Amino acid sequence: MFSWSNISEDQNNPETTPQYPQELAILPLRGMVALPHVIIPLVIGLERSMKLVNEAIDNDDYIGLAISKIPEKESPAPEEIHPVGVLAKIHRRLHAKDGSLQIIVQGLERFSIEEWTQTTPYYKARISIIHDEVAEDNLIEVEALRRRIAKLAREIVKYMPQVPDEAVNFLENTDDPHILLYTVAANMRMEPEDRLNILQEDDLRDKMRFLLRIMNRELDVLELSEKIQSETQGELDKIQREYYLRQQLKAIQKELGEEDETGIEVANYKTRFEEIGLPEEAEKEAIRELNRLQKLPPQAAEYGVIKTYLDWLTELPWNKLTDDNLDIEHARTVLDNDHYGLEKIKERILEYLAVRKLRKERHITEDNIAEQDRAGGSILLFVGPPGVGKTSLGRSIAHALNRKFTRMSLGGVHDEAEIRGHRRTYIGAMPGRIIQALKRAESRNPVFMLDEVDKVGSDWRGDPSSALLEVLDPQQNHAFRDHYLDVDFNLSEVMFIATANTLGTIPPPLRDRMEIIQLDGYTEYEKVEIAKGYLVPRQIISNGLTESEISFSDDALRQIIRDYTRESGVRTLERQIGKVARKVATKVAKNSAAAGETAITPEVIKDYLGKPRFQFEAAMRTEKAGVATGLAWTPVGGDVLFIEASCMPGKDRLTLTGQLGDVMKESAQIALSYVRSNMGQFRIDPKLFDNTDIHMHVPAGAIPKDGPSAGVTMATALVSLMTRNPVKAEVGMTGELSLRGQVLPIGGLKQKILAAHRAGLTTIILPKRNEIDLDDVPEDIRREITFITAETIEDVLQNALRNPLPATVADKVSTPKPELALN
Repeated sequence: MFSWSNISEDQNNPETTPQYPQELAILPLRGMVALPHVIIPLVIGLERSMKLVNEAIDNDDYIGLAISKIPEKESPAPEEIHPVGVLAKIHRRLHAKDGSLQIIVQGLERFSIEEWTQTTPYYKARISIIHDEVAEDNLIEVEALRRRIAKLAREIVKYMPQVPDEAVNFLENTDDPHILLYTVAANMRMEPEDRLNILQEDDLRDKMRFLLRIMNRELDVLELSEKIQSETQGELDKIQREYYLRQQLKAIQKELGEEDETGIEVANYKTRFEEIGLPEEAEKEAIRELNRLQKLPPQAAEYGVIKTYLDWLTELPWNKLTDDNLDIEHARTVLDNDHYGLEKIKERILEYLAVRKLRKERHITEDNIAEQDRAGGSILLFVGPPGVGKTSLGRSIAHALNRKFTRMSLGGVHDEAEIRGHRRTYIGAMPGRIIQALKRAESRNPVFMLDEVDKVGSDWRGDPSSALLEVLDPQQNHAFRDHYLDVDFNLSEVMFIATANTLGTIPPPLRDRMEIIQLDGYTEYEKVEIAKGYLVPRQIISNGLTESEISFSDDALRQIIRDYTRESGVRTLERQIGKVARKVATKVAKNSAAAGETAITPEVIKDYLGKPRFQFEAAMRTEKAGVATGLAWTPVGGDVLFIEASCMPGKDRLTLTGQLGDVMKESAQIALSYVRSNMGQFRIDPKLFDNTDIHMHVPAGAIPKDGPSAGVTMATALVSLMTRNPVKAEVGMTGELSLRGQVLPIGGLKQKILAAHRAGLTTIILPKRNEIDLDDVPEDIRREITFITAETIEDVLQNALRNPLPATVADKVSTPKPELALN
C-alpha cells in the first residue's frame, strides 16, 4: 500500500485544462489499475515497453496506461487490453542494475481507446478523453458522499498506524470529490476488478457509492480483526499472569516448607490407591500416570486428562462386593411378592442360589470348577413380548439376592465404544457404559440388566453385539479390558441378565452364550390375579386414593381385559385401571366429604372407559364361505388373523394381497396346488378352476406377514370357497401344509393358543407333532379350549367346516393328467 501523501499538491488548484494529444502510446499493465490524480511506481522490463518509455521521456509526451485482460500474458494483443485507461505523465526514470527501468508516473485523465493505430515497436491508439459526469441535481448528494468518504477514511486509518497524520489532514481538507475519490480508491485494499469498475464508470455519484460500499466492508473487517487480536492478546496475558503467579506461589511454598497443589494431589491419590487395593496391573498403570501428573503444571491440558483417568481408577469398585443372601425361602417369598407366575424363571433363580450356597458351605473354590460355571451358571436371557415383566423381574432378583441393581438399555446402540469406551487419545473420552454402570452401582457383583439386547444395531462405527461377546463370556469377562481404562477389570462376579422381544435379530454367537428363558403372555386368569395383587393397589396409591374409596370386582377386571386390551403383557391393562382410578380421584376431589366407596363393576365400566376397543368378530367374518381363522406368532406375542379367498372369471391367476412375505406366498401356492390336485376328493367341479382367477387376502394389509404356519388355513379357506361350505366361527387353526397334504409342526404354539383364548376361540386345530407342546399351556386354558390334532389336511377339514366332508367318496371325480410333449 502506498502513502496517502503521494499526491501532487498542485492538483488542488488546477489551472485551465491542458490540450491532450489525440494519439497515445499505450503501456499495458499486468494486474494493476491506474487511476487519475494518483502517482504510481512502475517497473519496466520488456524491451518494447522500455522503448516506449524512453521515447516518451525524450519527447516529453504523455502515455496511456491500460490494464491487460490476461495478466499472465507478457505481451497481450490489442484486443486483450481493456479499452478504458488513464492518460499519464512520466515524472522520473531510474535505470536498475538488472537492466530494467523504474519510473514514477502520475495519472491525469481517463480515456477510451477508439482505434489502434500502431502495433510495432509498441502500441499506439487514437483516444478520446472521458470526464466524470455530475448532474446539477446530484451536487448536494455528491458533497454528502465526499464527507462520508473522508470520515470513513479517517476511521480506517485508525487501524493503520503506518499512515502519517498529514495524509489524514490532506484527505479532510480536499474539497475536490474527484481527487478524494481516486486517492482513497488507489490506497484502499480492493480487487483489481473493483478499481476497474470505478475507473470505467462515468457517473461520479455512482463511483462514490460503489467506493463507500467497499470502505464499509473493509472497516467491518478491520474492526473484527482488531477485536479478535485484542481477545487473543488478553487471553495470552491472562495465561502468562497465571503462570507467573503460580511460579511465585511455588517459591513461597518452598520457603515456608509447604507442598504445592500438585504434591497434595499426588499424596491424596497414593493414599486412595492403598485404601482400595488396586490389582497389580491397575496399580502399575496408576503409578505411571501419577508420575506423569507430578511433572506437569496444573494449567497444562494433559493435567486434567490424567486427573480424570486417575479419578476413574479410584472410584471403581475393584474389591467392593455385597454378600449374597442365600436363603432360598426368602428368595422365593420376594419373587412371589413381586411377580405372579413365571415359575420357570423363579426356579432358575432358586437353582442359582442353591449352587452358590452349596459351594460356600462345602468350601469349593473357583480352581476346582469349570470356567463357565464360576458365576454360578450361564448368562440368562429373558425373551418375551412387551409388558410381561422382564425388566422388573431383574430388580426382584437383585432384591432377592441382596445385590445392587444396575441397568443398561441397548436399544438403538450403534457404536462399539458405547460398550468398550473410547481411547484416551480422543478429546472428552470416557469409559464404556459397562464400566460406568458398575461405578454407579458401587459394587463388583451387581445384578446387571442388559435391556433390549435384540435391538442392538451396527454401522461404520462398529458392532456393539460383537463387543458384548467378551462381556457375556464367562471365559473372558474375568479380564474385561475397557479401551479407556486399558487395564483388566473382573466382571465374572456380575450376574448378567439380558432381555429381548425376539431371538431372530440376536447374532448366533451372542445367543449361544446365554441361557434362553421364554416368557410367554399371561392368560386371562393370570391377568386378573396380577391386577388384583399388583396393578390395582399400585394405581390406587399413584392416584392418591385409598382402598376404602375404590374397588374392582373380578368381573370388571375381566371385562377390561377382554374389551379394552389386546396384549400379551399387562401394560395396557394397568393404563386402563389407572384411567378409571383418575376419574374416581376427580370425583373424590370434587366432593371429598360425601364421597364413599366407588365399586367398579361390569355395568359401569363403559362410563369410565367409553366404548369397547376390541370386539372379536369371528362369527361375522366366517359366516360366508371362503374365510378361515388362523393363528400367528409375532415378536410381541400371538395374534389371530383371517384368511379370505374369493374367485372371479379370469385367466387362471392367483392374486395374493396383505403384504405377504415370500414364504407365505409359497404356502398359498402349495395350498392351491393341493386343492386342485385333489378336486375329486373334495367334490369340487374341475370346471370351477377353468378361466377363473383366485384372490387370497390377509387383512391388516399395512402389517408385513410371513411364515409357513398359515398353510392349512389357506387350504381350508380355498376348500370352503369352492365347496360353498363355511368354516366354524369358533375354530382357529395353525400348521404348515406340505404338497402331499401333510400337516407339519410349527413354532410359537403357546403364544398362538394364548391369542386364541383372548379372542374367544374354543376349538384349536394344531399339528399332531405339536401335541407335546400343549404341556406348556396353562391348565386353566387347556380346560376351556378343545384341542384337535391333525396329521393331514383332511383331518383339518373334517373338524373345521360346518358340513363335514364324507369320509369316503364313491363318485370321486378323476382329474385329467397332462400329457408330456416330446419335441
